[in-house]
Amino acid sequence: MAEPGRLDERELAVLALEGRQWRTAGAKERAIREELGISSTRYYQVLNGLLDREEALAQAPVLVNRLRRLREEKRAAR
Repeated sequence: MAEPGRLDERELAVLALEGRQWRTAGAKERAIREELGISSTRYYQVLNGLLDREEALAQAPVLVNRLRRLREEKRAAR
């Protein structure tokens, strides 16, 4: 468990995995299972929670801002 105000190892791994580029369909989902040992559903729950945390923004500002923007665009389209 991370200290308050810090990301734990799994959260850092989620950000790192999300920042990678994927060449084939299914490669990301396979990496989620193999590298993180969690389901894709849980991965996206953790990732979505990270987008609301300032610690994640400080860790990966370009990635988090891009994902926040995409999330808002999807919400606005509903």
